[in-house]
Amino acid sequence: MDILLNDEHRMIRDSIRRFAEEEIKPLAQKLDEKEEFSVELTKKMGEMGLFGMTIAPEYGGHGLDSLSYVIAMEEISRIDGSQAATVTAHNSIGIGPLYMFGTEEQKQKYLPKMCTGEMLWGFGLTEPNAGSDSRATETTATKTNSGWAINGAKIFITNVANQLSGGLTVQARTGTQENGNPELTCFLVEKDTPGLTVKPMHGKLMWRASDTAEVYFDNVEVADDAIIGEIGNGSKQMFTALDYGRLGIAAMGLGHAQGAYELALAYAKERKQFGKPISKHQAISFKLADMAMEIDLARTYLYSVAKMRDNDENYTKQAAIAKLFCTEMAGRVTDQAIQIHGGYGLMREYDVERLWRDQRILQIGEGTSEVQRIVISRQIGC
Repeated sequence: MDILLNDEHRMIRDSIRRFAEEEIKPLAQKLDEKEEFSVELTKKMGEMGLFGMTIAPEYGGHGLDSLSYVIAMEEISRIDGSQAATVTAHNSIGIGPLYMFGTEEQKQKYLPKMCTGEMLWGFGLTEPNAGSDSRATETTATKTNSGWAINGAKIFITNVANQLSGGLTVQARTGTQENGNPELTCFLVEKDTPGLTVKPMHGKLMWRASDTAEVYFDNVEVADDAIIGEIGNGSKQMFTALDYGRLGIAAMGLGHAQGAYELALAYAKERKQFGKPISKHQAISFKLADMAMEIDLARTYLYSVAKMRDNDENYTKQAAIAKLFCTEMAGRVTDQAIQIHGGYGLMREYDVERLWRDQRILQIGEGTSEVQRIVISRQIGC
């Protein structure tokens, strides 16, 4: 798969791997234990250029291709899912709707700070009663004399409850179409808007050092210029952003698998049973061989899908396939890594335990594995 990379891609991989090893790894376990979002580490990731990677330079971005972004997410996830979650959520579904569908005024106002990591942005789609069925949105936006009043709630929203948060993009129901379907529209809502309340969520299995929150809207008033694109296009905008978001989640699965595989391989070479390293026992060596095979296959496919996006090809089906395969592969690989570690793999002092926990969300977030299969089946004409 190295043939898909140019010298710039290799340089990006090397620099981000170094950063993840030197800056993230020493803090990952402690931040996970404390359930602490690190402002300092997030700022360092901003200084590394990890935010706004694929955004045009005129808006403060770095103008890199999608493959560079995928490589970055892979390398951070190889070490820690929490920091990768902060980056991928902000880059894809945080920045995405605004960058792809916003007005020039909106872009100039928000994107420069978003691209440095000075300001993080959330993506308000999921609700208590609207998860996979995103069109079942119950949050409403009612027209007023001065703009719109938003009422409702969102849940499991990333990057909205920390001190770097600037606000979020919200999908709300603005009416009913002639065919009876809900009219859905996206709004930009800044964090200090009266009536907006965010409540951090704790006790998570995974991404314990990332910022996850519930969001409540109590007559939150926004002006007409807070609308992204046109009224009624919210669902299309969200689905478009999710295609790109799925590449980031797929890359996280790939990174978690790579990290767990490397830990398992190193452990298997050191751990001795029956007079020799367990890596020399066929039962273990075959596990490691299968892990290496699945990782290489996932990487090759994901990189090719990133190339499709950069070539402006329709990649909805391929994004769903990449997300589905990479995340379920991560589940298999991290599970086998735990098995190879034996009892030690169940102890929090071993990083493989955290990688196993962090990967589990990937088969749920950005569309469950079941939803990916729906997307794929529709794309092939079922």
